[in-house]
Amino acid sequence: MMFIDPHAHMISRTTDDYQAMAASGVVAVIEPSFWIGQPRTFVGSYIDYLSSIIGFERFRAGQFGIRHYCTVGLNSKEANNEELAEGVMEILPRFALKEGVVAIGEIGYDEQTELEDKYFRLQLELAKELDLPVMIHTPHRDKKRGTTRSMDVCEEHGMDPSKIIVDHNNEETVQEVLDRGYWAAFSIYPSTKMGNERMVEILAQYGADRIMVDSACDWGISEPLGVAKTAKLALQRGIPEEHVRKVCYQNALDAYGQSGQMHEDDWLNPAPIDQRTVYEGNSILRGGRDPLVEDATTKRDTDNLIIK
Repeated sequence: MMFIDPHAHMISRTTDDYQAMAASGVVAVIEPSFWIGQPRTFVGSYIDYLSSIIGFERFRAGQFGIRHYCTVGLNSKEANNEELAEGVMEILPRFALKEGVVAIGEIGYDEQTELEDKYFRLQLELAKELDLPVMIHTPHRDKKRGTTRSMDVCEEHGMDPSKIIVDHNNEETVQEVLDRGYWAAFSIYPSTKMGNERMVEILAQYGADRIMVDSACDWGISEPLGVAKTAKLALQRGIPEEHVRKVCYQNALDAYGQSGQMHEDDWLNPAPIDQRTVYEGNSILRGGRDPLVEDATTKRDTDNLIIK
């Protein structure tokens, strides 16, 4: 079974994580722009960050046979710095048009302030203008109210729910998100968001329509194999294989494929891996390690993937 991880902050992960994800069946990842752990104070920091997830990170993933996409946006925490936020809004449209950008995101609310609301709305309008999907970050605190408010605002702006992915759901938000026609994503993030056991219970209760699983792995204690491990547990607990395939692969492709930037053929018929190549003079190889070089006839063995 192949997997897509539709929310993974790979810029903060190691190449070992890419190797493990590839071995476990991950064929594509989506990297949302996000909070880096401390406040950015200058728009140039945002320019460099977005350039990295659109450029070098895409190259680095490809060196392990994983197709890398991203979403771009001003995150809700930094929306509260109005000077920074204005600068980011000026440069954001040109990044949103880059190859491999599949949505505006992750955007939404943190503390649900007036500035967060202002820039959430501006970015929804940008997504409408560019006909891109939207990835919504639901707040860690007061999540139910923030989730409802996020969808209310989307509807005030005439957004199509089928192009909105509401992420970081839990048991108290999922029913409303699905009832209102949105995609419901769940982050398998140890202790703080949603564990494998809870996720399998949700799948047993709600089925697989418009639900997707992601790892949200980042610089914190997180699990880059969250999608693969959830799939393994779900199968062990009797969730139908087709349901597992939908929530761990097909739904992400259907939702983000609406961007026109993400196609299944990207990983079913990829360019051969050649780890001798470099990006801006940089290689993933260290210490004289022998590069992996595939020829044009090499096919990835998707029948013998290992979920560790």
